Amino acid sequence: MGVIAKGGLEELLMECYKRLYSHFGPQKWWPGDTLMEICVGAILTQNTNWNNVSKAIENLKKAAILDCSALYHLPTEELAALIRPAGYFNVKARRLKNFINFVWENYGGSLDKMFQTDCGPLRQALLSVKGIGPETADSIMLYGGNKPTFVVDAYTMRCLRRHDIVDEYCQYEDARRLFMENIPQDVTLYNEYHALFVALGKHYCRSRKPGCASCPLQGL
Repeated sequence: MGVIAKGGLEELLMECYKRLYSHFGPQKWWPGDTLMEICVGAILTQNTNWNNVSKAIENLKKAAILDCSALYHLPTEELAALIRPAGYFNVKARRLKNFINFVWENYGGSLDKMFQTDCGPLRQALLSVKGIGPETADSIMLYGGNKPTFVVDAYTMRCLRRHDIVDEYCQYEDARRLFMENIPQDVTLYNEYHALFVALGKHYCRSRKPGCASCPLQGL
């Protein structure tokens, strides 16, 4: 199964976006001053909240190593110590090093060169990096490279299921395809839409005790 809503999907998804945007306003995502900071944040934010990621990134900034060359030459153990606030720091240090090695070996350490790669091939290349899953790869591409790929997270999936747009068997790629095939492939739209789903999940569509009565998508 997967997607269960039939017909009028573009109208439904755009109505959802309009309601969320009207309610929450622009979210101004993704936080980060440089391409490297955005990519690092996308990897570190797995299984933690952004406040913890911010602390880890601040440590990297203070150590003046938030660039590909410095991270490439930094021992994994030292990197793990610096990103400790992000949780699962040993695992995330290895994942981050895998990504840095990938950029160093394939693009000479240049994120600009990496992002010159077409969307499809770049996504497949990122997914081949150990520890980089679809959500992380799409976040790196959308927010770092301004590539038209839709990011699906737990908040997005929860909302889609509760509104009977997808069923319990829907997988990441099913949900991603739902958006990419039924709304305009526009980077700004994809960026804002994902951020709005996060806002909805945090404030209304919680895993426990959802605030359905006051939800901006109530009755959708």
